[in-house]
Amino acid sequence: MKSILVVGLGHFGRHIVRKLYELQCQVMAVDVEEERVNSVLPYVDNAQIGDSTNLDFLSGLGVASFDTCIVTIGDDFQDSLETTSLLKDLGAKHVVARASSDIQEKFLLRNGADEVVYPEKQLAAWTCIRCTSEHVFDYIDLGGNHSIFEVSVPKAWVGKSVLELNVRQQYGLNILGIRSNGSLNTKIAPDTTFEDNTTVLVLGHQKMIQKYFKI
Repeated sequence: MKSILVVGLGHFGRHIVRKLYELQCQVMAVDVEEERVNSVLPYVDNAQIGDSTNLDFLSGLGVASFDTCIVTIGDDFQDSLETTSLLKDLGAKHVVARASSDIQEKFLLRNGADEVVYPEKQLAAWTCIRCTSEHVFDYIDLGGNHSIFEVSVPKAWVGKSVLELNVRQQYGLNILGIRSNGSLNTKIAPDTTFEDNTTVLVLGHQKMIQKYFKI
C-alpha cells in the first residue's frame, strides 16, 4: 500500500485525495483551512491543519516516511514553491507538484520537484484531440512524442486479424486492447479479429497514429 502526503485541498487536491482513496492508498492530507480539511476526512487516514510553508509544522509530519508527496496548491504559487523546496530539504523521497504555467513548471523542477503535473495544459490537449475527431474516445500523452489513443476500429479492419493487418511492422503501432460493449480485452493475440462497433487502444508515435487514423 502506497503512503501519500497531499498538501493543498482545493478542487484539484480534493479530487486527488478521493482517487487515492479509491486506489486504497494510505493518505495524509494537509491544508491551512479547516473547512477544506474537514471535507476530506472520510477519504484519508490522517489530516492536519497547518501552513505548509512553516518548517516546524512540515517537519512534524514525517515527510521522509511517505512514498510520494503531492503539492496541489493552486492559488498561491509562492507557497507551492516554498512547500516543494521544504519537502525536498526534509528528505521527501518523491515530490510531485502542480503547475499552472510553463514558467511555474520550470521553477518547480529547479526547486526540488521530481515531477510536475500541469492539469490545465494536459486537459486542454486532451479536449482538443477528443473534440476535433468523432472517432477518438480517449487520449494519453506519454511524453517523447508517444501516445495512447482509443479510436473506433476502422472499417477496413473489420473481419481481419492482428497478424493480417501487421500494423506494428508497417507503422510501428502496438495494439494494447479492444473495447466492446464497455468491456476491455487486453489479451491480444495474432489471431485476434476486429469487429464492427468496437474501439481499439493503440500505442505509438503520435504523428503516425494521427496520420494512420486521420485524426
